[in-house]
Amino acid sequence: MEENVLKAIQDDYPDAFAWCYGCGRLNKDGHHFRTGWQEEQTRTIYTPRPEHIAIPGFVYGGLIASLIDCHGTGSAALALHRKNGHEVGDGVEPPRFVTASLNVEFVKPTPNDVPLMAVGTIHEIHPKKWRIETEVFALDKLCARGEVIAVVMPSTFTSRD
Repeated sequence: MEENVLKAIQDDYPDAFAWCYGCGRLNKDGHHFRTGWQEEQTRTIYTPRPEHIAIPGFVYGGLIASLIDCHGTGSAALALHRKNGHEVGDGVEPPRFVTASLNVEFVKPTPNDVPLMAVGTIHEIHPKKWRIETEVFALDKLCARGEVIAVVMPSTFTSRD
């Protein structure tokens, strides 16, 4: 498995919105999930760190949920950016999304010492609302699946008032 995503939507987020614990490139303590295209699907590849343990040998489920969450919002941003005629790295700021709902199903225990690959299938519900179905694989075995409903980030997210 290729262990990185060369062109990730998170690379194009403006600095003011690049702080997410899951996918923010500027959060020094975060996961730094990176989501890009793989043909018509999206993917995020991430290798859990030793501290992401649930029990010896297996990943904590909260990390899997975080991966599905950020993969979903990143996938929605990729899809709307492409629908608007743009691609990652073209110099145009992509839209940002937030999670309206997150559902996770743990299919089997996930080993903690191998790269995980999240693969997303995108469905447009409305121009500002997207549904992303994600499957998480370890060693080519399905370990979890989830669904994110992502909505365009409201302008009120730019301040704390």
